[in-house]
Amino acid sequence: MHRPDPHGTTPGTIAPHIPADLYRHLDGRNVVIVQPPAPARSVGKWAVPLAIGLAGAAGVIGLVAAAVAVFDYAVRTAALIGSTTGPIGLGLSLKLFQSKNK
Repeated sequence: MHRPDPHGTTPGTIAPHIPADLYRHLDGRNVVIVQPPAPARSVGKWAVPLAIGLAGAAGVIGLVAAAVAVFDYAVRTAALIGSTTGPIGLGLSLKLFQSKNK
């Protein structure tokens, strides 16, 4: 429920994190807001480990991709050799293993 301001006009935005009851209790007196200092960590302190971690992750992904590519190439080569020598191998086997007593 909206209550009208007892002082008439509301001044500009003054420290919106101060509770309304405390603000009204001040009756227009000055308020000093103390903010904690900014964190001491600079950009370099977290950017370097982040860059190293991302580079390591990219390297691992690259190694996995290369291993998968080599495995895929080996499987395709074996399948190609097996498919081309299959009929030849079958013909040689039939010729070698046919009975000698005709």
